Amino acid sequence: MTIRVLLADDQALLRSAFRVLVDSEPDMEVVGEASDGAAAVELARSERADVVLMDIRMPGTDGLAATRLISADPALAQVRVVILTTFEVDDYVVQSLRAGASGFLGKGSEPEELLNAIRIAAGGEALLSPAATKGLIARFLAQGDVLDDERDPDRAQRLDALTVREREVLVQVAGGHSNDEIAERLEVSPLTVKTHVNRAMAKLGARDRAQLVVIAYESGLVRPRVD
Repeated sequence: MTIRVLLADDQALLRSAFRVLVDSEPDMEVVGEASDGAAAVELARSERADVVLMDIRMPGTDGLAATRLISADPALAQVRVVILTTFEVDDYVVQSLRAGASGFLGKGSEPEELLNAIRIAAGGEALLSPAATKGLIARFLAQGDVLDDERDPDRAQRLDALTVREREVLVQVAGGHSNDEIAERLEVSPLTVKTHVNRAMAKLGARDRAQLVVIAYESGLVRPRVD
């Protein structure tokens, strides 16, 4: 299947560069371009996009607001958002993950990293393996005031619905580990890990692994370490 990609960035030059890169791949195509978040939401719906490459800073409706709108729309449940940011450390990235983004990528990333991110997101996974993402989440959630003010007590209660094994898997997911890595650590099959991940997502109301990571931190199941 061809991955349908939507480009949302207020810089036309960047959109053109991304279009050339994406369209050069046999398994993906650009189905639309938007210069602001509102247009991105509409195009995601009309063009049946699979993945949106979303700039976080745009005039009008920014990428964060657009991500929330896409995540909240049942008609767009299949759409995955990958946030593109100029700075690797960006105050809005964790908020974007909470809003429903499947991950983030710096605009200075290598072309292969961007293409890989699209494929990962389209496959229903989350772009969480890179240490930059893991470290960024930890950096912001490790701040005491953020944890105290933004922790959702309902999420902590919903953890009670998880089995012991599902909690163990969730801790590993929060560490940025892949299914294969978790399977090796817990001495089970990758398919078993995938089943536990899917059940945890359903019980916690998470769209994907990215939101599972945030829930794990916000609920207090995992306490980030800042070196």
